[in-house]
Amino acid sequence: MRAIIAIIALLALGGCAGEAPVEQPAMYADIANGGRLDPIAAASMISLYRQNNGLGAVTVDPELMKLAEAQSQAMANRNKLDHDVKAPLAQRLNASGYPATQAVENVSAGYHTLAEAFSGWRDSPPHRANMLKNGVTKLGIAASYASNTKYKVFWTLIMASSDPR
Repeated sequence: MRAIIAIIALLALGGCAGEAPVEQPAMYADIANGGRLDPIAAASMISLYRQNNGLGAVTVDPELMKLAEAQSQAMANRNKLDHDVKAPLAQRLNASGYPATQAVENVSAGYHTLAEAFSGWRDSPPHRANMLKNGVTKLGIAASYASNTKYKVFWTLIMASSDPR
């Protein structure tokens, strides 16, 4: 009888262990369904891609994060995918006082996850060239959700260097 109770207890405990929630990787968080963009995961993903192509890593920059967020939010507010929805990148950098010696920007819309946005950029020659820009060391990335728009999620990636050339 003890053996039967022990087996039942082990089976019950095994069933509990099997029900533990599986944490989803940050790159698959669905922005359109309440997911949050993880900029550290984005920097890691882009850095690995750059390193696989013989380039240096990039780190998250708080000022570039603010600029990327403002650009994504402006696109979402206007329901318009456009680099210049507020102003060209160089003007936005100058207006913020960011000391960029070089900078590039990718924008996109309609991708719900970081993995989708990254894949879209990687598969587009001009966007890929930006991610593989030699000499950039910092990034800001943002995704803004707007339920009443065609694309739902608007993305901005700004990569820059503030180091003297």
